[in-house]
Amino acid sequence: MALLLILTVMLTITQMLVDLIVVHARQDHPDEACGVIAGPEGTDRPERFIPMLNAARSPTFYEFDSGDLLKLYREMDDRDEEPVVIYHSHTATEAYPSRTDISYANEPGAHYVLVSTADTDDAGPFQFRSFRIVEGEVTEEEVKIVEAY
Repeated sequence: MALLLILTVMLTITQMLVDLIVVHARQDHPDEACGVIAGPEGTDRPERFIPMLNAARSPTFYEFDSGDLLKLYREMDDRDEEPVVIYHSHTATEAYPSRTDISYANEPGAHYVLVSTADTDDAGPFQFRSFRIVEGEVTEEEVKIVEAY
């Protein structure tokens, strides 16, 4: 029996969550920042912002701490949530998934958000893009920013 996975081609996210991601990316610069936004199972609605520690502490790579990640997944399970957005920053390159990002993408239902803090300061411009990554295939999607759901 084949599993059919239907994905939306647009991320709808609140301005507040976008701002939180960008602030986290700028705070962790020059290292990559990473985190998750959880939402109620089956809704595709990002709600709960969860900044994570980049265990790699690297400007070119991010890695969730395995213990923190296990704790997060147990917590989401207890709250009937799922990872709606998985985000990280690129500090020196454009906001596009690297080969490593693609190889580590194991949540086919999630929106993979990348923020680039390259060539920016605390108030400067930034790139904010969202992608679906399923079985190594990368598809960029539209981002709709709303004040509230």
